[in-house]
Amino acid sequence: MSKRLQSRVAIVTGAGGGLGRTHALELARHGACVVVNDLGAGAQAVAGEIRRAGGEAIACAGDVTQYGEMQAMAAQAIAEFGRIDILVNNAGILRDRTFAKMPLDDFRLVLEVHVMGSVHATKAVWAQMQAQNHGRIVMTTSSSGLYGNFGQSNYAAAKMALVGLMQTLALEGARHGIRVNCLAPSAATAMTEGLLPHDASAILTPKRVSPGLIALVGDDAPTRMVLLAGGGSFECAHVTMTHGIHIGDAEDPAESLCSRLAEVQAQAGQLVPDSGWDQPRHELEKARAME
Repeated sequence: MSKRLQSRVAIVTGAGGGLGRTHALELARHGACVVVNDLGAGAQAVAGEIRRAGGEAIACAGDVTQYGEMQAMAAQAIAEFGRIDILVNNAGILRDRTFAKMPLDDFRLVLEVHVMGSVHATKAVWAQMQAQNHGRIVMTTSSSGLYGNFGQSNYAAAKMALVGLMQTLALEGARHGIRVNCLAPSAATAMTEGLLPHDASAILTPKRVSPGLIALVGDDAPTRMVLLAGGGSFECAHVTMTHGIHIGDAEDPAESLCSRLAEVQAQAGQLVPDSGWDQPRHELEKARAME
């Protein structure tokens, strides 16, 4: 098989088991040197598994919610391998309950781990990637964030926040050769126990997701892509903007809009904006066309 990541250095957070483990193994299989991050003994076990298979790996027991520990992780990677090419923000937790019954502490904790955990790890490697004019960063989003999921308001909010973070970091990193993408996995792991159908574990294996990761971190990787992966299938999600309508200074703008919402929702001619500025540009064009 091709060693498309030969000599690249990858960090995977939350890689002591589940999806993070298969990510780490797949990166190593394609030639990457891997920093296996987790809080438990799993990181050492996965690093050992990679070394026994002939790869290079070290374990790092850093907490993603602590920026100082993520800085130490980045420093350890550079001391060991000399650079950091790939960061996979995979660490995560679940605290599922309906919004009415959810303690605010559970909401904050999920945001802290998923959002600030990804921010901390990314911030810790960003300057190194800028200096070497090369970097590949993957945020782990979810269909729960993209489309909603009953009982997962905290998790969904965190996962959609990572899409916005990815969109902006991809723009800011482009001139430094840094490409940033999102991976939305469907995998039966300890985190999803009891949430998926009984036959899901045989189909939605973590191993069937990780090839999608490889597509997002190679030299020819895209940027600003939201790649969905599960059961050996792969899809792409987009945040689109419909063509919409222009009502200007109608006699009663709110009433006009309420009566024409179906036209606003119509998907014909919708586009994928290149940046947030595309909305006001689009609206100015429509207004000018009506003058």
